[in-house]
Amino acid sequence: MSNRFRVLVIDDDRQILRTFRLCLEDAGYSVATAIDIASAEQKLAESVFNLCFLDLRLGEDSGLDLLPRLRQLAPWMRVVMVTGESSIASAVAAIKSGASDFLVKPCAPEVLLGTAGRQAEAWALEKRVQLLEADSPGEEAVAEPSSRSPAMQRLLKMAQQVADTDASVLILGESGTGKGVLARAIHGWSRRGGSDFVTVNCPGLSGELIASELFGHVRGAFTGASENKLGRVDQAEGGTLFFDEIGDFPLALQPKLLRFIQDREYERVGDPVTRRADVRIIAATNHDLDAMVEEGRFREDLLYRLNVITLELPPLREHPEDILDLGQRFLFRYAKAYRREARQFSPEVLEFLQGYPWPGNIRELQNVIERATILAQGDTVRLEDLGISALDLPANGRLRAGDEVSVEQLERAHIEATLGQAPSLDAAARTLGIDASTLYRKRKRYGL
Repeated sequence: MSNRFRVLVIDDDRQILRTFRLCLEDAGYSVATAIDIASAEQKLAESVFNLCFLDLRLGEDSGLDLLPRLRQLAPWMRVVMVTGESSIASAVAAIKSGASDFLVKPCAPEVLLGTAGRQAEAWALEKRVQLLEADSPGEEAVAEPSSRSPAMQRLLKMAQQVADTDASVLILGESGTGKGVLARAIHGWSRRGGSDFVTVNCPGLSGELIASELFGHVRGAFTGASENKLGRVDQAEGGTLFFDEIGDFPLALQPKLLRFIQDREYERVGDPVTRRADVRIIAATNHDLDAMVEEGRFREDLLYRLNVITLELPPLREHPEDILDLGQRFLFRYAKAYRREARQFSPEVLEFLQGYPWPGNIRELQNVIERATILAQGDTVRLEDLGISALDLPANGRLRAGDEVSVEQLERAHIEATLGQAPSLDAAARTLGIDASTLYRKRKRYGL
């Protein structure tokens, strides 16, 4: 068990506290103990715990009475009620009050460790589901990046060398080039690979919410904050924190981010307690951050902290030798996922894939192959399955009004072109005549 999994044992019997602590620590858990309610609340204010063993009788106090307070202070924490009374009524009351399990003492070490192990697995599963739901779609373009291009091979070799350190990494590149994939690969190659990779999706958050999303908040910190909440920093403890599209991080909050990256210190919104975090920072953007610094829209000192190592991913059109390999990988993946027969491309499709400029880069290729895999009849993907009706596109790969295309295709092309020219997402939204949240949804829909 990773020592990042923290257990709090609350019991008024010091011998029980010692026995539980030694047993759990021998199994690799990080353990803290509290003998009463006041010391338990102090421990919870100082640290994040994943699991709590709570005694039913705490002197004159009742663990059942403390349980709702624990749920309020740390709603993410799983609680196992512990008692010397093998009472069905007590067990039912504990479960109804929010406990995850019930343990009768005295208990054998294997029973204690078995209970802790089940709770750790359940906690890890819940967290994994939350992270998957929060991650941006389309990030997993390739399980691990590889390339036939000499330039790309050099970049990947450098990324592997960087992975062995905790240096901050800034990944640059057009939308859809695989920045998130490379960030995940660096995490996987690092000593932190067994811990969590947590994404902060900067464009998807408003300035008011991003501090809470990043650092967490306490109950009552603002309207709607009905309970304490862990931030992305807490979730990434021991792992990697990935800032997707860091160029869209609000200027007003950049000083807080700078302080966190420099000192690894932060406070939850509404909480004066200063906390420390052990995380590795990777950021990515398709913006020109140097130009944003010149325009006063991005802090220069923050840029210096982020780009200790800079990796720039080229657009797909600059390493066309990878197109067919990527296309074949996507074909196999989606044929398996959707249980389709398609296993190969027709000669016309192979010629088109290599000749098309792919303005949307790898993400566009992925979306096209996914659609083609679903629509293909038989084991071969044909030209008509690709869904790109304007095969005589202009040299720059952009669709034009009047081309033989659908409104959806034209909208996607227009949004992509606007994003490429606008200095920020807000500016792009104003040019398009829509609000930023609508633009964000359309970007997700079109994979931009």
